[in-house]
Amino acid sequence: MFSILIPTYNNLEYLKICINSIKKNSNYKHQIIIHINEGSDKTIEYVDKNNLDFKFNKKNIGMSLALNAASELAKFKYILISHDDFYYCPNWDTEFVKELNLLNNNNFYLSGTMVNAVSSFKKNDLSKPPVFNAGLTFKDFDEDRLLKNLDQIKTIDFQGSTKHPALVHIDIWKKVGGWSEDYFPTGGDDSDFNMKLWNENVRIFKGLGKSSVYHFGSITTRKKDKSLFTYLGSKGNKIFLKKWKISINFFEKFYLRSGIDKNKRLIFNEYKGPVLDPEKNWVYYYELIKCKITLFYLILIKF
Repeated sequence: MFSILIPTYNNLEYLKICINSIKKNSNYKHQIIIHINEGSDKTIEYVDKNNLDFKFNKKNIGMSLALNAASELAKFKYILISHDDFYYCPNWDTEFVKELNLLNNNNFYLSGTMVNAVSSFKKNDLSKPPVFNAGLTFKDFDEDRLLKNLDQIKTIDFQGSTKHPALVHIDIWKKVGGWSEDYFPTGGDDSDFNMKLWNENVRIFKGLGKSSVYHFGSITTRKKDKSLFTYLGSKGNKIFLKKWKISINFFEKFYLRSGIDKNKRLIFNEYKGPVLDPEKNWVYYYELIKCKITLFYLILIKF
């Protein structure tokens, strides 16, 4: 059904959880493709023993290069972009298939919903990303507790998703050339991919509320350097701005209609259908001018 691309960088214990959950909780047959960056933690031996398709690089080549390399092994017509620190919840794929059966073309970007262990919001409701603490690491992950409470974790189908796991048709993937390799090791590359889809007239960007994955949360970047995740996001924003002349927030707010609060945190706007071209009112032009000023500064400092 899906060719699932999973880049991994010395994250074996989380990768095991991810792969086992796909095997256990899927209702359709999928191809799991691993791209191993470095693999000094015996990931290669594990993947080989489990007869999984994989590619390997002796060094960390980052998210984009890894996804593009893994996609060369894809056998199915749908590509699912995944992280290695996901636990796929029961029926995750059934919800994707239901949505595919409603579509009459290949111009779509569908995502599941990440359930996070912690939240920066003081009060959670259906407009906020779902939160449930089933463990912060593989050592304290409580699978049984998560599954018993899964029906209580409520959310909605939401507009303008750029998140993962994300499903696209392989023809669209090839048409836009996969992921851009300007962003190393990661950060901003997912929004860049969506911008390329937008330029190919993709207008369905939909998050599926009933297709859930439990997300341990940026394990690879956090374990290397506590400040790295913030740095990568900032760097990715700058690369995106220089490349597309608008910021990631601007693109997601005015083009994808994603929900973003005043603190620039993701919130959920209920899905209303395919997005239209942005309404170019005074707010649009005000925010656009701010993008241009920031861009001028980046050029000035030769970023």
